[in-house]
Amino acid sequence: MRRVPWYLSLPITLAVIAAVFLGAAKLGWLPGVVDPFEERTVDRSQPVVLKSVQNMSRYTAATGNFQVVVDLAQEAKFLPSALLGTRSLYVGAGSVGAYVDLGRLGPDAVKVSEDRRTASIVIPHAQLADAALDVKHSYLFSQERGLFDRIGDFFSSDSGEDQHKVELLAVDKIQQAAKDTELTATAENNTRAMLTGLLGSLGFTSVTVTVA
Repeated sequence: MRRVPWYLSLPITLAVIAAVFLGAAKLGWLPGVVDPFEERTVDRSQPVVLKSVQNMSRYTAATGNFQVVVDLAQEAKFLPSALLGTRSLYVGAGSVGAYVDLGRLGPDAVKVSEDRRTASIVIPHAQLADAALDVKHSYLFSQERGLFDRIGDFFSSDSGEDQHKVELLAVDKIQQAAKDTELTATAENNTRAMLTGLLGSLGFTSVTVTVA
C-alpha cells in the first residue's frame, strides 16, 4: 500500500483539524473559544439631519388602520412565467388620518356674543392625509422569479426594486380604501365635540359648530 507523501498528508491533516476545531466552536463544544462564524451588527449610519420645520394647524380627529395583501405579477407576453416573470405577495399594513385644517378659519368663522356665553364656529370639511405604511407590520410574504430573472439578479444591484413597487401599490390601495370609509365624517364629529368641550370649559354655555 502506497503511503501518501508528507507534502499532501500534512495540509490534509491540518485542514481536518481546523474543520473539527471550527465545527466544535460553532456548536459550542469548546467553552471560552470565540465562534469565528459569529456575526455582529454594526450601525454606521450618518447622523440624522433636520431638513425643515413646518408649522401645522391640522387637528387630526380620526385615524383608520388598514391591511392589504398585494398580489403583483409581471409576466412576459410570449414566455412562461417559469422562464421570465415575477410574482410578489406582499402584506401591507398602514394608516390614514383624517384632519380638519383649523388654519383655514377665516376672520368671520368664529362669532362670540357680547356676554361671552354663546359662540358659533364654522369649520372646513375634514380631509384625508396621505397613507403611511407601517414597515414594522408589513412584509414580503413570498416571491416567485423566472429563471432569466434569477440569472439577471447576479448582474443587477436593483434587488429591492420589486419590493418598492409592491410597497407603493399597497400605499395606493390603502389610500383608495380610506376614501370609501366614514373617516372624514368621524373626524368632523370629533372636531365638533372637541371644540364644544373646549369652549364649554372656558365658560360658554351655548356652542354651535357648523361644517361648511
